Amino acid sequence: MLNTRSTRVAYFTLPLGDSGSQARRGPSPAEGTDAKRWSASDPPASGRVKTINATKAFQVIAIVTSCITASLCPAAERPNFVFIQGEGQGWASTSVQLDPNEPESKSHSFSTPNLERLATEGMRFSNYYAPSPRCTPSRATYFTGISPARLGMTFTGAGGDTGQALIEPRVVSELPQDVTTVAELLKTAGYATAHFGKWHVGKTDPRVHGFDESDGATSNSGPENSRNPNPKQAYGCAERGIAFIKRSAAANKPFYVQLSHYGGRSQTDAKPETFEKVLQLGLGRDERNMGAAAVVLDMDITIGMLLSTLDELNIADNTYVIYTADHGTPGRNGPLQGGKGGLWDGGIRIPLFIRGPMVKAGSHSSVLVTGADLVPTVTDLAGVSDKLSDQVEGGSLRQVLADPVSGKVARSRDEIVFHFPHYDKDPLGPVSAIIAGEYKLVRIYEGQRHLLFDLAKDLGERNDLSGSRVDKVRELSGKLTSYLGSIDAGLPVKRSGDTPSSSAGRNAKTRPDAIMQGLDKNNDGQLTKDEIEHLPALLRSLDKNKDGTLSRDEARGR
Repeated sequence: MLNTRSTRVAYFTLPLGDSGSQARRGPSPAEGTDAKRWSASDPPASGRVKTINATKAFQVIAIVTSCITASLCPAAERPNFVFIQGEGQGWASTSVQLDPNEPESKSHSFSTPNLERLATEGMRFSNYYAPSPRCTPSRATYFTGISPARLGMTFTGAGGDTGQALIEPRVVSELPQDVTTVAELLKTAGYATAHFGKWHVGKTDPRVHGFDESDGATSNSGPENSRNPNPKQAYGCAERGIAFIKRSAAANKPFYVQLSHYGGRSQTDAKPETFEKVLQLGLGRDERNMGAAAVVLDMDITIGMLLSTLDELNIADNTYVIYTADHGTPGRNGPLQGGKGGLWDGGIRIPLFIRGPMVKAGSHSSVLVTGADLVPTVTDLAGVSDKLSDQVEGGSLRQVLADPVSGKVARSRDEIVFHFPHYDKDPLGPVSAIIAGEYKLVRIYEGQRHLLFDLAKDLGERNDLSGSRVDKVRELSGKLTSYLGSIDAGLPVKRSGDTPSSSAGRNAKTRPDAIMQGLDKNNDGQLTKDEIEHLPALLRSLDKNKDGTLSRDEARGR
């Protein structure tokens, strides 16, 4: 906030950029025109100040205040945003060690040199959670800042009666048009907006939701309805994004562009030369992993293309680059348990990197962050956070970006909630979870029981504390129930006149074996060595009555 009391002194010291970003990428081409780059919302930056007299200060204040009021600041006054979203990427699916204290938080099978560059030039987050373990719910939150549970977009399917023990709540399959997206918010400040790649939040054209340019309402098969959209779409999305960036820069217009990658884990999903490079580097441990490593490397190459474009246009110092994914990988997730389709940390704890004007190079944050925080962050940095809906539950990361050690996320509540009331890839079935401080509580709706973990001491969620910490279970369960009730979240229910066990028995012939389903993370019908390593943890999770033995019904997931 501007301080009018400073008129009592003859001179002012104004922050003029971020010394960290200058050291990171060299002098800005705009050096000497610093006053044009300062805005009232910028935090004080160390190392680069300029003293001006009171008359000049009031002129600067008047100009900035006028711009903010009219939302007509020129492009140089507002930062640009490039939001890159990977597909199904786990906590340990990059060659960046996310957690400096956890060697297993990086992959030795994948090579991501451009994500390494983002980490070197920006901030990496080791305690970041996707909104959901599935694609559509997470994307809906990334577009709106509103949780999947509040939107009713909790799954990729329709929900309802799927023949399981519980009847799932019905799912909203189309992003509601009366919900404001990040693109619509930024357009009020004069931003050009675009989305290229996987849309997957319904069949409504992205232009209806505020995106000036897009590939249309695409899903897993891409704009050409291809079984293997990659590698063509991986590079095509980047090329279209680069063209959009160049047009926006030429028009001196701030921009927001989102590039959402498609999935793929086989050799046919990657460029032949990229697959050859994977072979040369010795990445992956078998044919399937080598294919996945090649797809990830293709994506990383396109990130490098985007970063080079920002450098060539001399706009890197005024552009925030954000990288994350939609959920965890269906395969191994380092030391974390579980993966895509479940609320174990392996399904929702994923990478996040942010580079930008106020971000210190090479920094790390262990602050608890969730996907609902990204829209508030972008709108805050763009100066339009006052237009956020009160349904947005996340908070801005501005303080964390400025100070990764002591910075806080200003949310309405400290805890974060995940609601996944569906049968999917985890034999636990419909679940919800809440993380508060170091503790994570998982509510399993079949049998109405809970699991409790101390994530600070038990990264792999192996030691269930629900029996010994009844007080903590009661506390977190109450908060979870209160939250879900406050947003009228859809809940799974028992079928009328039927018990869960009889319902499951009726469908035993059509229901996949729970052990095979739980271990076969990539659904290829066979188990790899890595997948088999998860067997002990899976067997413990299937022992629902905690009697130390596994019955036939429990083994079948009943």
